[in-house]
Amino acid sequence: MLPRVGVGVDVHPFAPGRPMWVAGLHWPQEDVGLSGHSDGDVAAHACCDAILTAAGLGDLGAQIGTSDPVWAGASGVALLTEMAGRVREAGWRIGNVSVQVVGVRPRMAARRVEAEQVLGEACGAPVSVAAKTTDGLGFTGRGEGLAAFATALLVPA
Repeated sequence: MLPRVGVGVDVHPFAPGRPMWVAGLHWPQEDVGLSGHSDGDVAAHACCDAILTAAGLGDLGAQIGTSDPVWAGASGVALLTEMAGRVREAGWRIGNVSVQVVGVRPRMAARRVEAEQVLGEACGAPVSVAAKTTDGLGFTGRGEGLAAFATALLVPA
């Protein structure tokens, strides 16, 4: 079997009154979080979708969906840990994951290495984290929410 590549995308609007979780990290200085069934961590969710699609297992919604109360409020790290386990059970090893967060906040640069460590431990493979703004364009540029795009490389176990 050949290596496989997967792509994941996640998007969530900001939600007042919720804590901000992005790339497996809590951002206590932020006054809004992200909406969602779980913690809304777009980076972790995009990583989940990337590894799942590479393994041919669908996406996060196909695996657990928003109707499963077990995962209500779950951390993105817990979801990524679980999905990485499912990928390994399906006969794959995660080679690496790359994720890019798109939005104006939080400012990721100072905590990038920390985010890479947390997400890497969750999936059991190296994770690269980057961030971009969109120069004021679109909902991310207007500060209405965040998006994340991830790519994963899997190799047969």
